[in-house]
Amino acid sequence: METKKSRAKYWLYFTFWLALMVFALFDPYWRQWFWLALPGVATHFSLGMDII
Repeated sequence: METKKSRAKYWLYFTFWLALMVFALFDPYWRQWFWLALPGVATHFSLGMDII
């Protein structure tokens, strides 16, 4: 029988990366860092949804 893991920390990380990505998208100086936040959003979303 498999034990169910809590995925709350993944959703917390996803929220952090999403906020950072949105901030980087709208701030002219940080716009170049948008692409560095994108993998964090995708990874933690898929971990939160238990896809990977």
